[in-house]
Amino acid sequence: MAEVARRRTRGGGGAARRAERSAVSVETARYIERNIPNFEILTPEAIEVIEENAEIVLEEIGVNFVNNPGALQRWKDAGADVQGERVHIPRGLARQLCSTAPQRFTQHARNSARNVEIGGKSLVLAPVYGPPFVRDAKGRRYATMDDFEKFVKLGYMSKWLHHSGGTVCEPTDIPVNKRHLDMLHAHMTLSDKPFMGSVTEPSRAQDSVEMCEILFGKEFVRDNTVMTSLININSPLTFDDVMMGAMEVYAANNQACIVSPFIVGGAMAPVSVAGTLTQVLAEGLAGVAYNQLIRPGAPVIFGAFVTSIDMNSGAPTFGTPEASQILYGAGQLARRLNLPFRSGGGLCGSKLPDAQAAYETAHTHNAALMGGVNFMLHSCGWLEGGLVSSFEKFVMDADQLGILHKLAEGVTADTNAQAMDALREVGPGGHYLGCGHTQANFKTAFWRSDLLDYKPFETWEEEGARDTQVLATERVNRLLNTYQQPALDQGIREALDAYIVQKKASMPDAFV
Repeated sequence: MAEVARRRTRGGGGAARRAERSAVSVETARYIERNIPNFEILTPEAIEVIEENAEIVLEEIGVNFVNNPGALQRWKDAGADVQGERVHIPRGLARQLCSTAPQRFTQHARNSARNVEIGGKSLVLAPVYGPPFVRDAKGRRYATMDDFEKFVKLGYMSKWLHHSGGTVCEPTDIPVNKRHLDMLHAHMTLSDKPFMGSVTEPSRAQDSVEMCEILFGKEFVRDNTVMTSLININSPLTFDDVMMGAMEVYAANNQACIVSPFIVGGAMAPVSVAGTLTQVLAEGLAGVAYNQLIRPGAPVIFGAFVTSIDMNSGAPTFGTPEASQILYGAGQLARRLNLPFRSGGGLCGSKLPDAQAAYETAHTHNAALMGGVNFMLHSCGWLEGGLVSSFEKFVMDADQLGILHKLAEGVTADTNAQAMDALREVGPGGHYLGCGHTQANFKTAFWRSDLLDYKPFETWEEEGARDTQVLATERVNRLLNTYQQPALDQGIREALDAYIVQKKASMPDAFV
């Protein structure tokens, strides 16, 4: 069966291009290229202190690489002082190793028009990742594969979303050891945007690579990056064998990894912003350096997922000023390493897509735009501290992502933007509604929401006085009812199906 799959992928690039030309397409905005400056919160003196302290952490305190003899040997061969599972990295070594990572790279989609550039001044928006629960208009429940497929469809239909993401929710109705196959299949067949690979076990990362070889062709995958994958660090200062094992697979195959500390300030890092940034930098340096030990030049993203903690309840909090300060600072540190930066998202602690969710999400969205984030995971759909993927919040957030595109454009001052003809035409006491400049520009002058209600009160009341959640439910249903699957070469589809059947048959179900 595997040989059949390999035969069918020969010439897969041409088949993919033919399918692309005949595909029913939806409008997707190009990934963002900022024409605005980054906000830099750290002074040169603060940067110097944090970078110095991070080197001290790596050299004197060290980092743990648990249950991974191969990683320990790699570090030893590179010149680190390895004591048991603790790796002490000499001053400057991690930074030197990081220098081989690319500053910017392309992640290819099966529809080449959807390719994204990650790094530099770009901002790529990807949806929520990881929740075991979903929420819709009927309430909260465990996620299923049907839910997962609906989120992939919504992501494909969302104009301002550039990326299909990864585990948009955790489908609990499929065995743990097999669900990654169905999730990847959904991303590959229900969307033609870029996507993420599985990281829950190294063998599942290898499955992800092999499925991509079917979709794109083996030679294309060998020479190009077609996946990003989220590699979380077990903060503080611990790199486990599962995540590192997955990263070893991806780096060896030239596929991108997001090396990201997972920090709740006050629990997994110091309560101070500078102290947390020191730990973020130390962990990021060690993780990216190890990635480059596996394969120098492999694409990698410096990540920072940081939130604070409510000192009364112990629950994580989102959209806080401290989290934004850490995001801004981590962005500066990543740029000094010439690395792409991941952070941000539609993060909130609210149980519902309500005012709290909107406030907290907006704070993080804006900080990510201004802080130089290149890959924003969780940009739409996140609810309840990451426990829930919300259908309503998905479309609410996805709509608001259009504002980031508009803000990132900056302010133009060409002849048309100067509007001197309009100023002369209207003069004192007139109005601009009918002037030539307005008529020529009104369709594109202002960003417009596809969701929010701007009608007069009387009209709004006559139409049922619908609030934003009701409007979002209607939009979810409308998008799913009008969804059309992007075309895919039949031979590639059959090969993917055969691969999954073979893989599932090779192992018993496991739910832990």
